Amino acid sequence: MQGCCGKKVQKARTMRPDEILPRWFRVQRSETLLGELEVAKARQLSSDPVVFFEQVVGFKPFAYQVDFIRKFVDNQFVAARWCRQSGKSFIISALLLWYAVTHPDSYIAVVGPSWRQTKRIIQRIANFARKLPPGMMFKPRKTYIHFTNGSVIEAFPNNPDTIRGPTLHCVYCDEMNFIANDTELYDAVLFTLGTTNGKFVCSSTPWNTDSIFWKIFNHRDYSDFVTSHVPVDKAVAPNGPLSPAMIEKIKRQFGEDKARWRREMEAEWAEDEDVWLPQSLIAACIGTARNCGEDLQPWDPEDSYSGDLYAGLDLAQTRDYCVLAVVERVNDLLLLRHLKIFSQPTLYSTVLGYVKALQDRWGGFQKIRVDITREGPSIIADMENAGIENAEGVNFSVPRKSEMASLLKQRMMDKRFFYPYLTWEKPYRGDICTELNVERYELRKDGAIGFSHPNGTHDDVFWSVALAVYATVEMQPEPVLTVVPR
Repeated sequence: MQGCCGKKVQKARTMRPDEILPRWFRVQRSETLLGELEVAKARQLSSDPVVFFEQVVGFKPFAYQVDFIRKFVDNQFVAARWCRQSGKSFIISALLLWYAVTHPDSYIAVVGPSWRQTKRIIQRIANFARKLPPGMMFKPRKTYIHFTNGSVIEAFPNNPDTIRGPTLHCVYCDEMNFIANDTELYDAVLFTLGTTNGKFVCSSTPWNTDSIFWKIFNHRDYSDFVTSHVPVDKAVAPNGPLSPAMIEKIKRQFGEDKARWRREMEAEWAEDEDVWLPQSLIAACIGTARNCGEDLQPWDPEDSYSGDLYAGLDLAQTRDYCVLAVVERVNDLLLLRHLKIFSQPTLYSTVLGYVKALQDRWGGFQKIRVDITREGPSIIADMENAGIENAEGVNFSVPRKSEMASLLKQRMMDKRFFYPYLTWEKPYRGDICTELNVERYELRKDGAIGFSHPNGTHDDVFWSVALAVYATVEMQPEPVLTVVPR
Protein backbone atom coordinates (compact mmCIF):
# COMPACT_ATOMS: atom_id res chain seq x y z
CA MET A 1 0.00 0.00 0.00
CA GLN A 2 1.41 3.42 -1.05
CA GLY A 3 0.95 6.63 0.97
CA CYS A 4 0.41 10.13 -0.38
CA CYS A 5 4.19 10.77 -0.54
CA GLY A 6 4.96 7.51 -2.23
CA LYS A 7 6.18 5.88 1.02
CA LYS A 8 5.08 2.40 1.86
CA VAL A 9 2.60 2.35 4.73
CA GLN A 10 2.32 -0.83 6.81
CA LYS A 11 -1.20 -2.00 7.20
CA ALA A 12 -2.46 -2.21 10.79
CA ARG A 13 -2.64 -5.77 11.97
CA THR A 14 -5.77 -7.03 13.66
CA MET A 15 -5.37 -9.50 16.54
CA ARG A 16 -8.25 -11.92 16.89
CA PRO A 17 -9.26 -13.47 20.26
CA ASP A 18 -8.34 -16.95 19.00
CA GLU A 19 -4.74 -15.69 18.56
CA ILE A 20 -4.49 -13.69 21.81
CA LEU A 21 -5.82 -16.29 24.25
CA PRO A 22 -3.34 -19.10 23.44
CA ARG A 23 -0.43 -16.69 23.93
CA TRP A 24 -1.84 -15.43 27.21
CA PHE A 25 -2.32 -19.00 28.47
CA ARG A 26 1.29 -19.85 27.50
CA VAL A 27 2.55 -16.87 29.55
CA GLN A 28 0.44 -17.89 32.52
CA ARG A 29 1.67 -21.46 32.25
CA SER A 30 5.30 -20.25 32.19
CA GLU A 31 4.75 -18.18 35.32
CA THR A 32 3.08 -21.13 37.02
CA LEU A 33 5.97 -23.43 36.15
CA LEU A 34 8.44 -20.82 37.41
CA GLY A 35 6.51 -20.47 40.66
CA GLU A 36 6.38 -24.25 41.09
CA LEU A 37 10.12 -24.43 40.47
CA GLU A 38 10.77 -21.80 43.13
CA VAL A 39 8.52 -23.65 45.57
CA ALA A 40 10.38 -26.86 44.83
CA LYS A 41 13.71 -25.14 45.52
CA ALA A 42 12.36 -23.71 48.74
CA ARG A 43 11.23 -27.17 49.86
CA GLN A 44 14.74 -28.46 49.27
CA LEU A 45 16.09 -26.01 51.85
CA SER A 46 16.82 -27.91 55.00
CA SER A 47 14.68 -27.61 58.10
CA ASP A 48 17.95 -28.09 59.98
CA PRO A 49 19.41 -24.58 60.42
CA VAL A 50 22.99 -25.86 60.45
CA VAL A 51 22.53 -27.42 57.01
CA PHE A 52 20.52 -24.37 55.91
CA PHE A 53 23.44 -22.06 56.73
CA GLU A 54 25.75 -24.18 54.60
CA GLN A 55 23.20 -24.24 51.76
CA VAL A 56 22.23 -20.56 51.70
CA VAL A 57 24.47 -18.36 53.82
CA GLY A 58 27.57 -20.29 52.83
CA PHE A 59 29.30 -20.90 56.15
CA LYS A 60 29.78 -23.74 58.58
CA PRO A 61 29.05 -22.76 62.19
CA PHE A 62 31.63 -23.33 64.90
CA ALA A 63 30.85 -25.79 67.69
CA TYR A 64 29.68 -23.16 70.20
CA GLN A 65 27.46 -21.62 67.49
CA VAL A 66 25.94 -25.02 66.75
CA ASP A 67 25.20 -25.40 70.46
CA PHE A 68 23.41 -22.06 70.45
CA ILE A 69 21.47 -23.00 67.29
CA ARG A 70 20.15 -26.12 69.02
CA LYS A 71 19.14 -24.08 72.04
CA PHE A 72 17.27 -21.62 69.82
CA VAL A 73 15.41 -24.41 68.02
CA ASP A 74 14.46 -26.34 71.16
CA ASN A 75 13.60 -23.50 73.56
CA GLN A 76 11.33 -20.46 73.74
CA PHE A 77 13.67 -18.10 75.64
CA VAL A 78 17.36 -18.01 74.75
CA ALA A 79 20.14 -15.58 75.72
CA ALA A 80 23.71 -15.26 74.42
CA ARG A 81 26.46 -13.67 76.51
CA TRP A 82 29.41 -13.81 74.16
CA CYS A 83 32.67 -11.92 73.87
CA ARG A 84 33.23 -9.29 71.21
CA GLN A 85 33.73 -10.42 67.61
CA SER A 86 32.61 -13.98 68.36
CA GLY A 87 29.73 -13.82 65.86
CA LYS A 88 26.66 -13.52 68.09
CA SER A 89 24.69 -11.06 65.93
CA PHE A 90 25.93 -12.89 62.81
CA ILE A 91 24.58 -16.28 63.85
CA ILE A 92 21.31 -14.85 65.21
CA SER A 93 20.71 -12.89 62.00
CA ALA A 94 21.12 -16.13 60.06
CA LEU A 95 18.76 -17.88 62.48
CA LEU A 96 16.08 -15.23 61.96
CA LEU A 97 16.35 -15.74 58.20
CA TRP A 98 16.00 -19.50 58.63
CA TYR A 99 12.99 -19.01 60.91
CA ALA A 100 11.27 -16.68 58.41
CA VAL A 101 11.80 -19.09 55.52
CA THR A 102 10.78 -22.26 57.36
CA HIS A 103 7.83 -20.75 59.28
CA PRO A 104 5.42 -19.15 56.78
CA ASP A 105 3.42 -16.07 57.84
CA SER A 106 5.75 -15.34 60.76
CA TYR A 107 6.16 -11.81 62.07
CA ILE A 108 9.67 -11.33 63.44
CA ALA A 109 10.86 -8.20 65.26
CA VAL A 110 14.35 -6.86 65.90
CA VAL A 111 14.97 -4.31 68.66
CA GLY A 112 18.11 -2.82 70.17
CA PRO A 113 19.56 0.20 71.98
CA SER A 114 18.73 2.37 68.95
CA TRP A 115 16.83 2.08 65.71
CA ARG A 116 20.10 2.67 63.87
CA GLN A 117 21.49 -0.47 65.51
CA THR A 118 18.47 -2.61 64.61
CA LYS A 119 18.50 -1.44 60.99
CA ARG A 120 22.04 -2.80 60.74
CA ILE A 121 20.70 -6.23 61.69
CA ILE A 122 18.04 -5.94 58.99
CA GLN A 123 20.73 -5.07 56.46
CA ARG A 124 22.77 -8.12 57.46
CA ILE A 125 19.72 -10.41 57.16
CA ALA A 126 18.94 -8.90 53.74
CA ASN A 127 22.47 -9.69 52.57
CA PHE A 128 21.95 -13.30 53.63
CA ALA A 129 18.49 -13.42 52.05
CA ARG A 130 19.86 -12.43 48.64
CA LYS A 131 21.41 -15.90 48.49
CA LEU A 132 18.00 -17.58 48.70
CA PRO A 133 16.47 -19.13 45.55
CA PRO A 134 15.06 -16.37 43.30
CA GLY A 135 11.58 -15.18 44.11
CA MET A 136 11.58 -16.04 47.82
CA MET A 137 12.09 -12.45 48.99
CA PHE A 138 10.58 -9.16 47.91
CA LYS A 139 12.94 -6.20 47.60
CA PRO A 140 14.16 -5.47 51.13
CA ARG A 141 13.72 -2.05 52.72
CA LYS A 142 15.84 -0.34 55.35
CA THR A 143 13.53 -1.34 58.19
CA TYR A 144 11.84 -4.56 57.03
CA ILE A 145 12.05 -7.59 54.74
CA HIS A 146 9.00 -9.28 53.16
CA PHE A 147 9.17 -12.90 52.04
CA THR A 148 6.88 -14.52 49.46
CA ASN A 149 5.75 -17.10 52.05
CA GLY A 150 4.14 -14.28 54.04
CA SER A 151 6.85 -13.87 56.69
CA VAL A 152 8.16 -10.43 57.69
CA ILE A 153 11.26 -9.35 59.59
CA GLU A 154 11.02 -5.75 60.84
CA ALA A 155 13.24 -3.39 62.84
CA PHE A 156 11.53 -1.57 65.72
CA PRO A 157 12.82 1.44 67.67
CA ASN A 158 13.48 1.12 71.36
CA ASN A 159 10.00 2.25 72.32
CA PRO A 160 7.67 0.00 74.35
CA ASP A 161 4.59 1.80 72.99
CA THR A 162 5.58 1.03 69.39
CA ILE A 163 6.36 -2.65 69.81
CA ARG A 164 3.37 -3.37 72.05
CA GLY A 165 0.86 -3.25 69.17
CA PRO A 166 1.71 -6.09 66.76
CA THR A 167 1.37 -9.83 67.36
CA LEU A 168 4.82 -11.36 66.99
CA HIS A 169 6.17 -14.87 66.55
CA CYS A 170 9.82 -14.16 67.32
CA VAL A 171 11.68 -11.19 68.83
CA TYR A 172 15.43 -10.59 68.81
CA CYS A 173 16.88 -8.04 71.24
CA ASP A 174 20.40 -7.02 70.18
CA GLU A 175 22.91 -5.64 72.74
CA MET A 176 20.23 -5.96 75.41
CA ASN A 177 22.47 -4.91 78.29
CA PHE A 178 22.80 -1.44 76.71
CA ILE A 179 19.08 -0.79 76.31
CA ALA A 180 17.56 2.13 78.18
CA ASN A 181 14.15 1.40 79.73
CA ASP A 182 14.89 -2.31 79.37
CA THR A 183 12.23 -3.40 81.89
CA GLU A 184 9.44 -1.58 80.06
CA LEU A 185 10.61 -2.84 76.69
CA TYR A 186 10.87 -6.44 77.86
CA ASP A 187 7.38 -6.33 79.39
CA ALA A 188 6.00 -4.98 76.12
CA VAL A 189 7.74 -7.75 74.15
CA LEU A 190 6.23 -10.46 76.36
CA PHE A 191 2.72 -9.21 75.56
CA THR A 192 3.39 -9.39 71.82
CA LEU A 193 4.34 -13.08 72.16
CA GLY A 194 1.40 -13.96 74.43
CA THR A 195 -1.00 -15.27 71.79
CA THR A 196 1.59 -16.93 69.55
CA ASN A 197 3.71 -18.58 72.24
CA GLY A 198 6.58 -17.13 70.26
CA LYS A 199 10.33 -17.08 70.79
CA PHE A 200 12.49 -14.45 72.46
CA VAL A 201 16.23 -14.36 71.86
CA CYS A 202 18.66 -11.77 73.16
CA SER A 203 22.40 -11.18 73.05
CA SER A 204 24.90 -8.76 74.51
CA THR A 205 28.27 -8.27 76.04
CA PRO A 206 27.88 -7.53 79.76
CA TRP A 207 27.41 -3.95 80.98
CA ASN A 208 25.45 -2.90 84.09
CA THR A 209 24.15 -5.34 86.70
CA ASP A 210 20.86 -3.58 87.51
CA SER A 211 19.37 -4.78 84.22
CA ILE A 212 17.11 -7.44 82.76
CA PHE A 213 20.02 -9.02 80.91
CA TRP A 214 21.94 -9.54 84.16
CA LYS A 215 18.84 -11.05 85.79
CA ILE A 216 18.43 -13.48 82.89
CA PHE A 217 21.78 -15.03 83.80
CA ASN A 218 21.62 -14.63 87.57
CA HIS A 219 18.07 -14.47 88.94
CA ARG A 220 15.78 -17.41 89.59
CA ASP A 221 12.76 -15.55 88.22
CA TYR A 222 14.29 -15.95 84.75
CA SER A 223 14.91 -19.68 84.95
CA ASP A 224 12.87 -20.19 81.75
CA PHE A 225 15.85 -18.84 79.81
CA VAL A 226 18.40 -21.20 78.32
CA THR A 227 21.69 -19.32 78.29
CA SER A 228 24.94 -19.45 76.38
CA HIS A 229 28.25 -18.00 77.63
CA VAL A 230 31.22 -17.76 75.25
CA PRO A 231 34.40 -16.14 76.62
CA VAL A 232 37.37 -15.37 74.41
CA ASP A 233 39.13 -18.71 74.94
CA LYS A 234 36.21 -20.53 73.30
CA ALA A 235 36.20 -18.28 70.23
CA VAL A 236 39.89 -18.36 69.28
CA ALA A 237 40.88 -20.12 66.06
CA PRO A 238 40.49 -22.89 65.10
CA ASN A 239 37.44 -23.10 67.36
CA GLY A 240 36.18 -19.60 66.47
CA PRO A 241 36.76 -16.55 64.28
CA LEU A 242 39.23 -14.74 66.56
CA SER A 243 42.89 -14.95 65.64
CA PRO A 244 45.56 -14.94 68.36
CA ALA A 245 47.10 -11.87 66.71
CA MET A 246 43.77 -10.03 67.01
CA ILE A 247 43.51 -10.98 70.67
CA GLU A 248 46.94 -9.51 71.35
CA LYS A 249 45.93 -6.33 69.51
CA ILE A 250 42.78 -6.01 71.60
CA LYS A 251 44.79 -6.52 74.78
CA ARG A 252 47.08 -3.67 73.82
CA GLN A 253 44.10 -1.44 73.03
CA PHE A 254 42.53 -2.13 76.43
CA GLY A 255 45.83 -1.54 78.20
CA GLU A 256 45.38 -1.46 81.96
CA ASP A 257 41.59 -1.36 81.77
CA LYS A 258 41.11 -4.83 83.26
CA ALA A 259 37.40 -4.31 83.85
CA ARG A 260 36.84 -3.68 80.15
CA TRP A 261 38.78 -6.80 79.19
CA ARG A 262 36.68 -8.81 81.62
CA ARG A 263 33.44 -7.39 80.22
CA GLU A 264 34.16 -7.50 76.52
CA MET A 265 36.46 -10.50 76.13
CA GLU A 266 35.64 -12.75 79.09
CA ALA A 267 31.94 -11.77 78.84
CA GLU A 268 31.67 -11.28 82.60
CA TRP A 269 30.17 -8.33 84.48
CA ALA A 270 32.78 -5.96 85.89
CA GLU A 271 33.08 -2.30 86.85
CA ASP A 272 35.79 -0.42 88.67
CA GLU A 273 34.58 1.30 91.83
CA ASP A 274 36.38 4.52 90.94
CA VAL A 275 34.72 5.24 87.57
CA TRP A 276 33.24 8.74 87.33
CA LEU A 277 30.18 7.77 85.28
CA PRO A 278 28.61 4.45 86.39
CA GLN A 279 27.44 1.99 83.76
CA SER A 280 23.79 2.22 84.80
CA LEU A 281 23.81 5.99 84.41
CA ILE A 282 25.44 5.73 80.99
CA ALA A 283 22.91 3.18 79.71
CA ALA A 284 19.98 5.23 81.04
CA CYS A 285 21.06 8.25 78.95
CA ILE A 286 21.00 6.54 75.55
CA GLY A 287 18.41 8.64 73.74
CA THR A 288 15.12 6.96 72.89
CA ALA A 289 11.63 8.21 72.10
CA ARG A 290 10.58 7.24 75.61
CA ASN A 291 13.23 9.16 77.60
CA CYS A 292 13.98 12.20 75.40
CA GLY A 293 11.22 12.40 72.79
CA GLU A 294 13.09 10.88 69.83
CA ASP A 295 15.22 7.94 68.88
CA LEU A 296 18.49 9.82 68.61
CA GLN A 297 20.50 9.43 65.43
CA PRO A 298 23.82 11.18 64.70
CA TRP A 299 23.61 14.09 62.31
CA ASP A 300 25.26 13.65 58.92
CA PRO A 301 28.04 16.27 58.58
CA GLU A 302 27.21 16.59 54.87
CA ASP A 303 23.58 17.61 55.51
CA SER A 304 22.22 20.96 56.63
CA TYR A 305 20.67 21.38 60.08
CA SER A 306 19.78 24.23 62.39
CA GLY A 307 19.39 24.53 66.13
CA ASP A 308 20.73 25.96 69.35
CA LEU A 309 24.15 24.32 69.02
CA TYR A 310 27.18 24.10 71.29
CA ALA A 311 30.48 22.32 70.67
CA GLY A 312 33.43 20.93 72.58
CA LEU A 313 36.85 20.40 70.98
CA ASP A 314 39.48 18.28 72.73
CA LEU A 315 42.78 18.81 70.92
CA ALA A 316 45.53 16.22 70.39
CA GLN A 317 47.91 15.25 67.60
CA THR A 318 49.77 11.97 68.08
CA ARG A 319 49.35 9.91 71.28
CA ASP A 320 45.73 10.94 71.89
CA TYR A 321 42.92 11.73 69.48
CA CYS A 322 41.38 15.05 68.55
CA VAL A 323 37.61 14.86 69.11
CA LEU A 324 34.76 17.26 68.32
CA ALA A 325 31.38 16.90 70.05
CA VAL A 326 28.27 18.93 69.18
CA VAL A 327 25.16 19.15 71.36
CA GLU A 328 21.83 20.83 70.68
CA ARG A 329 19.78 22.48 73.40
CA VAL A 330 16.13 21.56 72.91
CA ASN A 331 13.99 23.17 75.59
CA ASP A 332 15.54 21.86 78.81
CA LEU A 333 17.40 18.94 77.20
CA LEU A 334 20.89 18.61 75.75
CA LEU A 335 21.13 16.14 72.86
CA LEU A 336 24.42 14.93 71.40
CA ARG A 337 24.08 15.43 67.65
CA HIS A 338 27.56 14.77 66.34
CA LEU A 339 30.84 13.16 67.37
CA LYS A 340 33.93 13.29 65.19
CA ILE A 341 37.16 11.44 66.09
CA PHE A 342 40.01 12.59 63.87
CA SER A 343 42.66 10.14 62.68
CA GLN A 344 46.27 10.38 63.81
CA PRO A 345 48.49 12.20 63.18
CA THR A 346 46.13 15.17 63.36
CA LEU A 347 46.73 18.39 61.45
CA TYR A 348 45.03 21.29 63.17
CA SER A 349 44.36 22.85 59.77
CA THR A 350 42.21 19.80 58.95
CA VAL A 351 40.34 20.10 62.25
CA LEU A 352 39.70 23.82 61.84
CA GLY A 353 38.52 23.28 58.27
CA TYR A 354 36.07 20.64 59.47
CA VAL A 355 34.73 22.88 62.27
CA LYS A 356 34.37 25.81 59.86
CA ALA A 357 32.43 23.66 57.37
CA LEU A 358 30.05 22.48 60.10
CA GLN A 359 29.58 26.04 61.35
CA ASP A 360 28.60 27.25 57.88
CA ARG A 361 26.41 24.24 57.12
CA TRP A 362 24.60 24.13 60.46
CA GLY A 363 24.04 27.85 60.99
CA GLY A 364 26.79 28.44 63.55
CA PHE A 365 27.51 27.54 67.17
CA GLN A 366 26.46 29.54 70.18
CA LYS A 367 29.74 28.58 71.83
CA ILE A 368 32.71 26.32 71.13
CA ARG A 369 34.76 25.42 74.19
CA VAL A 370 38.30 24.33 73.28
CA ASP A 371 40.99 22.61 75.34
CA ILE A 372 43.97 24.99 75.18
CA THR A 373 46.07 23.31 77.87
CA ARG A 374 48.85 22.37 75.45
CA GLU A 375 48.44 24.84 72.61
CA GLY A 376 47.65 27.96 74.59
CA PRO A 377 45.46 30.88 73.48
CA SER A 378 47.08 30.91 70.02
CA ILE A 379 44.74 28.13 68.84
CA ILE A 380 41.74 30.40 69.54
CA ALA A 381 43.40 33.10 67.41
CA ASP A 382 43.88 30.51 64.65
CA MET A 383 40.19 29.61 64.83
CA GLU A 384 39.19 33.26 64.59
CA ASN A 385 41.46 33.72 61.59
CA ALA A 386 39.83 30.70 59.98
CA GLY A 387 36.41 32.35 60.36
CA ILE A 388 35.24 30.21 63.29
CA GLU A 389 33.09 32.24 65.64
CA ASN A 390 32.40 32.06 69.37
CA ALA A 391 35.43 29.91 70.26
CA GLU A 392 36.58 30.08 73.87
CA GLY A 393 39.60 28.42 75.43
CA VAL A 394 39.52 26.23 78.54
CA ASN A 395 42.62 25.40 80.54
CA PHE A 396 42.36 21.85 81.92
CA SER A 397 43.35 22.65 85.49
CA VAL A 398 42.29 20.35 88.33
CA PRO A 399 39.41 22.62 89.48
CA ARG A 400 38.21 23.21 85.90
CA LYS A 401 38.18 19.51 85.02
CA SER A 402 36.24 18.81 88.20
CA GLU A 403 33.74 21.52 87.28
CA MET A 404 33.23 20.15 83.76
CA ALA A 405 33.01 16.49 84.81
CA SER A 406 30.58 17.36 87.61
CA LEU A 407 28.33 19.31 85.26
CA LEU A 408 28.23 16.42 82.78
CA LYS A 409 27.38 13.93 85.50
CA GLN A 410 24.71 16.20 86.98
CA ARG A 411 23.03 16.71 83.60
CA MET A 412 22.92 12.94 83.14
CA MET A 413 21.55 12.32 86.63
CA ASP A 414 18.88 14.97 86.03
CA LYS A 415 17.88 13.24 82.74
CA ARG A 416 18.81 16.33 80.77
CA PHE A 417 21.64 14.98 78.60
CA PHE A 418 21.12 12.18 76.06
CA TYR A 419 23.13 10.70 73.19
CA PRO A 420 22.68 8.15 70.40
CA TYR A 421 24.08 4.66 70.78
CA LEU A 422 27.27 5.14 68.76
CA THR A 423 29.82 2.53 67.71
CA TRP A 424 32.78 2.96 65.39
CA GLU A 425 35.60 0.94 63.85
CA LYS A 426 37.93 3.77 62.87
CA PRO A 427 40.24 5.35 63.82
CA TYR A 428 39.98 2.72 66.57
CA ARG A 429 37.29 0.26 67.62
CA GLY A 430 35.04 1.84 70.24
CA ASP A 431 31.58 2.83 71.40
CA ILE A 432 30.25 5.80 73.30
CA CYS A 433 29.23 3.82 76.40
CA THR A 434 32.74 2.47 76.94
CA GLU A 435 34.33 5.84 76.23
CA LEU A 436 32.17 7.62 78.79
CA ASN A 437 32.94 4.91 81.33
CA VAL A 438 36.73 5.18 80.95
CA GLU A 439 37.37 8.14 83.25
CA ARG A 440 38.47 7.36 86.82
CA TYR A 441 38.61 9.71 89.78
CA GLU A 442 40.26 9.95 93.17
CA LEU A 443 40.03 12.33 96.08
CA ARG A 444 43.37 14.09 96.50
CA LYS A 445 44.99 15.10 99.76
CA ASP A 446 44.11 18.76 99.17
CA GLY A 447 40.40 17.85 98.87
CA ALA A 448 40.27 18.27 95.07
CA ILE A 449 39.11 15.53 92.69
CA GLY A 450 41.77 14.17 90.34
CA PHE A 451 40.85 12.48 87.04
CA SER A 452 42.72 9.85 85.04
CA HIS A 453 42.18 6.95 82.68
CA PRO A 454 43.93 3.56 82.40
CA ASN A 455 47.03 3.33 80.22
CA GLY A 456 46.20 2.26 76.69
CA THR A 457 42.72 3.80 76.77
CA HIS A 458 41.50 7.17 75.50
CA ASP A 459 39.50 9.81 77.36
CA ASP A 460 39.24 12.30 74.47
CA VAL A 461 35.59 11.47 73.75
CA PHE A 462 34.75 11.95 77.44
CA TRP A 463 36.35 15.40 77.62
CA SER A 464 35.04 16.62 74.27
CA VAL A 465 31.51 15.74 75.41
CA ALA A 466 32.16 17.40 78.77
CA LEU A 467 33.39 20.53 76.96
CA ALA A 468 30.27 20.63 74.77
CA VAL A 469 27.97 20.38 77.80
CA TYR A 470 30.14 22.94 79.61
CA ALA A 471 29.70 25.31 76.65
CA THR A 472 26.02 25.66 77.56
CA VAL A 473 26.81 27.50 80.82
CA GLU A 474 28.79 30.60 81.67
CA MET A 475 32.40 29.95 82.62
CA GLN A 476 33.34 31.61 85.86
CA PRO A 477 36.96 32.67 86.56
CA GLU A 478 38.98 30.15 88.50
CA PRO A 479 39.61 31.09 92.14
CA VAL A 480 43.13 32.48 92.58
CA LEU A 481 45.05 31.83 95.78
CA THR A 482 47.00 34.87 96.89
CA VAL A 483 49.19 35.50 99.92
CA VAL A 484 48.22 38.61 101.88
CA PRO A 485 51.25 40.07 103.73
CA ARG A 486 50.82 40.96 107.38
